[in-house]
Amino acid sequence: MTAAQVVLDTGTRSLIPPIPGLDQLDFLDAENWLDRAELPGRLAMIGGGSIGLEMAQFYRRLGSDVVVIEGTDQIGGHEDADVASALQQLLAAKAIEFRLNMQVTRVEPANGRISVRLQNEAVEATHLFVATGRRPNTDDLGLETVGVNRSKHGFVEVDSRLATNVKGVWAAGDIRGGPMFTHTAWDDYRILQSQLAGDGSRTTERIVPYAVFTDPELGRVGLTERAAREAGRKIKTARFDMRRNGKAVEINETAGLIKVVVDAETDRLLGAAVLANDGAELVHSYIDVMNAGAPYQVIRDAIHIHPTLAEAVQSAVSALD
Repeated sequence: MTAAQVVLDTGTRSLIPPIPGLDQLDFLDAENWLDRAELPGRLAMIGGGSIGLEMAQFYRRLGSDVVVIEGTDQIGGHEDADVASALQQLLAAKAIEFRLNMQVTRVEPANGRISVRLQNEAVEATHLFVATGRRPNTDDLGLETVGVNRSKHGFVEVDSRLATNVKGVWAAGDIRGGPMFTHTAWDDYRILQSQLAGDGSRTTERIVPYAVFTDPELGRVGLTERAAREAGRKIKTARFDMRRNGKAVEINETAGLIKVVVDAETDRLLGAAVLANDGAELVHSYIDVMNAGAPYQVIRDAIHIHPTLAEAVQSAVSALD
């Protein structure tokens, strides 16, 4: 790396929505929750994405009453409706409440508690957690002094090589936008290594998986059924319920399902959702086959050890036939 080349990686912080009254309250978010010693008696969670769901289950297991407030018609907005519904049912079975399609119009103190006002009702809680997304730490980097372009949301604009519009300035990590995960930031390092000290072949043309670390976990990779259909792909899908897997029955972890999406013309996997015990581990079978560009029959025709949860990965693609 020469002195003229700069790599930017300053991370993100919580995106706080412009809710009337919020600036007058002491609320929890992803930045400060570890600093709080008290356990909420009743927690109102604004946001039904991955952070909101993970933290909702965390506090519920510690003993808090929890209500999740989501502005759209489903939790996990990036997921297929059937997968999101299955996850919601599992969380609701553990006494987590949900208010979907509800916009927060105002928050305010009320008799020593917090009142979260929605369109048609008010939810009262002892504590409020805001989990509505992340925004980049690019406000005070002085990027305008060197002419680096940023998006309207503050993310540094880069090409597939992670290069900005200014020669010699590169951006890595969450501030470059796109998938914001630790594992993608690590892969950004491999891209920069390739671009600055290698053959330049590695780019952001990559398959990025992720997980929602609820229990059961949701491991995800590639396109959902909805996204594939919106893209005009000819597809076939299959679903396998974990209650039909012998190992899941043996260890009493039968909650969840696996759903796969396959290109009907090439038989290549387009995406998969694994809502299961160790779902973030099991999804890697699909990740590897997708990266290899191999058809789903590679998994179908392999011999999997019995009894294992990994047999369910095979059972799901076998259901395509």
